[in-house]
Amino acid sequence: MPRIALIYSSIDGQTKKICSRLETVLQSWQLQPEVFSIAEFDKSVSEFDTIILGGSVRYGKHHKLVQEFVEKNRKELEQVYTVFFSVNLVARNEDKNTPETNPYLQKFLKETDWKPDFSGVFAGQLDYSKYGFWDKLMIKLIMKLTHGPTKTETAIEYTQWERVQEFGQEIARSIHGMP
Repeated sequence: MPRIALIYSSIDGQTKKICSRLETVLQSWQLQPEVFSIAEFDKSVSEFDTIILGGSVRYGKHHKLVQEFVEKNRKELEQVYTVFFSVNLVARNEDKNTPETNPYLQKFLKETDWKPDFSGVFAGQLDYSKYGFWDKLMIKLIMKLTHGPTKTETAIEYTQWERVQEFGQEIARSIHGMP
């Protein structure tokens, strides 16, 4: 059975939630991914046949641990099947919700000079109640500039779970060598 690492960096929990869904999809294909927070990943990339890495965006950047992980493990990542997905609120917009059109994913891949075998983009969740004062202020400013909601008492989940399901199935098919 192929060894699969599902590694995530999550600020507010949405990327972790997406990883949980991907884990369920992969398990339905008789695959057993090992799930790790990027901060707790203490294995060698070369121990795995597939690395799935998910990272969320805050203030236009993926967490520095995600970039450091890719840079530190570049040679090993080139030797295994790799998947990367980005979770960001800009992906709530139809014109920015694909790997080719999402500016944060494109910027990350350019900065790291990494070419994963498969990539994806998912919109996250907007929940002002989870943010501290400064984060709330900054995110509201960003939302105002991008014509998003600035006043909401309830969380807005932009993640399209059917897309996450399809993404997981694509990964499973690739691991199983199916078209």
